[in-house]
Amino acid sequence: MVAVLTREAVPLSRELPVTDNHMHLDPGKGEGMEAVKKFAGEGGKTIFVVSKLTRDLGLSGVNVDNFSKLYRATIELAKQAEEHGVTAFAVLGVHPAEYHHMIESAGMERAKEVAEKALELAAEHIAENEAVAIGEVGRPHYPVERDVLNACEELMVRAFELARELNCAVQLHTERIDSEGLKDIAELADSAGLRRERVVKHFCPPLIEKGSELGIMPSLIASRKNVLAALEQGDRFLMESDYIDDLSRPGAVLSPRSVPRLTRRLLAEGRLTEEQVWRIHADNVERTYGVLL
Repeated sequence: MVAVLTREAVPLSRELPVTDNHMHLDPGKGEGMEAVKKFAGEGGKTIFVVSKLTRDLGLSGVNVDNFSKLYRATIELAKQAEEHGVTAFAVLGVHPAEYHHMIESAGMERAKEVAEKALELAAEHIAENEAVAIGEVGRPHYPVERDVLNACEELMVRAFELARELNCAVQLHTERIDSEGLKDIAELADSAGLRRERVVKHFCPPLIEKGSELGIMPSLIASRKNVLAALEQGDRFLMESDYIDDLSRPGAVLSPRSVPRLTRRLLAEGRLTEEQVWRIHADNVERTYGVLL
């Protein structure tokens, strides 16, 4: 394949898949469907729309009804996204930052009760084919008290248990981890009886060899540095923008254009082959989530 020596990437073939494994949509604070149009306009084909926090909908208090509204809104956004020519899957869960806030607001016992019921509600939506995975759940990415960390980890294991019953995937949000951290996650999945290949480490470093060894699926922020480092180890990974869709934080974490744009550029440069594009953006997705693209 001849590299294209220009800043512009060649257009993607209509047949090539491009999947953003982790994107938030927020028409209240951000672009909403305009972000989807940007993704599709760059050649993007599939997105996983991940629920935000209940407070992003302007909801307050610690109750299951807030999560019901959040989940319904996320499912509806995924449906709307499909009207713009992409395949969209909803991912529903209790973000660890939200769980931390719930504990501080309502106490450990009440927060645990509501959070577990919220996960069970997410599982019901998955059973009804309105969503495909639980997420994002896990541990805060910032320092917290030990009892909060333990509670978050227990909730993560509960998510694994529900995912085992549904045979669905779980998207994890955690602190920045290394190979030992991935091993710990794999062992927690084992303790819940969940198949390791159903565990997706969102915002994962390029630990491709370790992920393959352990069975955990790394999902990488679609930066050039990340993806090139990953490709040196193999192509068993997913790509994501983690787009937050908040106009007060433009482009955070990456633009909705980032995954298809980087894929096109690396393909044009000969750093990615079409076979690798298929593996990263379709085969890995289908095997991890049990979906057909």
